[in-house]
Amino acid sequence: MEYRTERDSMGEVQVPADSYWGAQTQRSLENFRIGEEKMPRRILNAFAVVKKACAVTNRALGLLDEKRAGLIVTAAEEILAGKLDGQFPLAVWQTGSGTQTNMNFNEVIANRGNEIAGEKLLHPNDHVNRSQSSNDTFPTALHIAAVLSLREGLEPALKEMIAAFCRLEEENAGAVTVGRTHLQDAVPIAFSQEISGWRVMVERSLAAIKAASDGLLDLALGGTAVGTGLNCPKGFAEAVAKEIAEETGVSFRTAPNKFHALSSKDDIAFAHGALKSLAADLMKIANDVRWLASGPRCGLGEIKIPENEPGSSIMPGKVNPTQCEALTMVAAQVMGNDVTVGIAASQGNFQLNVYMPVIAHNFLQSATLLADAARSFTAHCLTGLSANREKMADNLSRTLMSVTALSPKIGYDNAAKIAKAAHKNGTSLREEAVKLGYLTAEEFDALVKPEKMI
Repeated sequence: MEYRTERDSMGEVQVPADSYWGAQTQRSLENFRIGEEKMPRRILNAFAVVKKACAVTNRALGLLDEKRAGLIVTAAEEILAGKLDGQFPLAVWQTGSGTQTNMNFNEVIANRGNEIAGEKLLHPNDHVNRSQSSNDTFPTALHIAAVLSLREGLEPALKEMIAAFCRLEEENAGAVTVGRTHLQDAVPIAFSQEISGWRVMVERSLAAIKAASDGLLDLALGGTAVGTGLNCPKGFAEAVAKEIAEETGVSFRTAPNKFHALSSKDDIAFAHGALKSLAADLMKIANDVRWLASGPRCGLGEIKIPENEPGSSIMPGKVNPTQCEALTMVAAQVMGNDVTVGIAASQGNFQLNVYMPVIAHNFLQSATLLADAARSFTAHCLTGLSANREKMADNLSRTLMSVTALSPKIGYDNAAKIAKAAHKNGTSLREEAVKLGYLTAEEFDALVKPEKMI
């Protein structure tokens, strides 16, 4: 491999000749050979948006000439178009401020801009990083990436799932099954009612995510190093936020207090809490589905789900609820990510949180996994889910908890005696109610109508 010599404030560094990055990126590559996790794609795109918006704003404020600003914009747009993929190799596990990722962008944009110009016009710090600090660019990119991951990825996936549940409710109108609490038989429930509970879980989680993401619209740009805005001109924060809003189509705004924007990560922790809540609901839904689909002969077997692939390398004909399993694994990962985000948000001393790369990695992984898993579960499980009405009816005919309908007529204690006797003797509720003399057969039939108990 051929190398070229790059220089920064610490001296000379050998950098691969075909790379656009410079000395600080190379130092990070050599000093942080930790793990396989690289900066998420959405962070890279968000940084490109930030650098483009800052260049446009600096030009408007007279801090950059037209040519230099144009070069930065062009290079940033190439990044957004994927033309410079491979130029951002840094690990998540680096400085907690994300300084090296910020400098990675400054160096790549400067060197690519100079290549376009055919002369050295851009300096990574003096021009590309003008009016900025890593301490306000990284939290800004984090908020942009987080909001876009929710609006472009997760929210549409959840709407697809809600639509699938709505369809299932309509298709299963009239199907009555056994309700269950504590994994024990309970009073009857319409299957459509059970589905409606799942639907509302997702609807409320979606509403919570939208509400919790409002704080992410606040951008830290303009705070520079510690929140005072040193080396940032008056009006820059407001103007750059407006530029980012226009670029993304999202109503981003400048954070009202830059000291908070740099030192606290409560907004991202709060938003991830909504993702954890969604994960909890999806875990519940997936577990309900795989319990109801258990069998096919020795389980509950009240619903049928698509058979997507063989389930065993040794047991012929076995099929497993794999979409449920994938969704619950994702839910477990998101719950773990929430612990990391919460701990990371509590850290960092004085004017800066220094756990931002791991927050970015975990938040964006959670949002991406939830979106992908929800869409997969909808397409490969919910779309083909159907009720086994015969099995539901059979279970309903044998449940003892329909006796609850008798309590207003004969009292709780007498109804309990009927249920216990039927269970002990292996007989029906009707038979024991008549035998014990509490009701006539006609009275029992008039009171115990599962379709009227829902």
